[in-house]
Amino acid sequence: GKGGVGKTFMAITLASAFAQAGKRTLLVDGDLGLANVDVQLGIAPETDLAAVIAGWVELDDAVTPVDGGAADGGFDVLPGRSGSGALAELPPEEVARLAAGLSALALQYDQVVVDLGAGIEANCMRLARAADKALMVITDEPTSMTDAYAFIKVLRGYAPNVEPVVCINQADSRAAGQRTYEAIARACQTFLGFRPHLAGVVIRDPKVRDAIRCQKTLISTDPQAQPIQDAIAISQMLIGAASAAELGN
Repeated sequence: GKGGVGKTFMAITLASAFAQAGKRTLLVDGDLGLANVDVQLGIAPETDLAAVIAGWVELDDAVTPVDGGAADGGFDVLPGRSGSGALAELPPEEVARLAAGLSALALQYDQVVVDLGAGIEANCMRLARAADKALMVITDEPTSMTDAYAFIKVLRGYAPNVEPVVCINQADSRAAGQRTYEAIARACQTFLGFRPHLAGVVIRDPKVRDAIRCQKTLISTDPQAQPIQDAIAISQMLIGAASAAELGN
């Protein structure tokens, strides 16, 4: 959906929360051409996805281990490259090859988080198609909700096997977050015939912006902060859903 809603913060925090829960975790910066996971983490990776696409390194060699900032919070990152026209304009066959490589790499991990770019452009959807779930990070801004609905609609047609789930971010209160969720859920029910599941509500906190400016994870600077506790609850829900799905197979 819309940029600026906290996708990258949520992706990083979920990756760290998964790792803290003892899950081998990979965070992929899938925002082709406008990557910034490395910036928010304050790391300078030696190589990245652009080098993989160019054929200079293998996918495994581009993985960078990072300290998640808390006990047992380390995870791996597959960084992108900001301002890379080669990544932003990948032809469909290259994106398909990348998605296949990521699917193979994912077998080494318990949890894989892909921070996709905002929007509904084709390459974003091609990467999303490889996922089990698409976590929609939404705020109460009308543009965010409109863009999220558009993403869900396109995703349902392009990748019906991928389950859209909703995270309401930067909510002023639980009640306000629930109202935002109900608005997007009603639209989906009315026009698409289904109601997406609510993963959770993350309360607004200026500490998030402060951590991003300092290129630190909030989970390391203030692990008891409300947004961190909210994100951990979402991670636990996602782990539980994955475990239930495995038991059902």
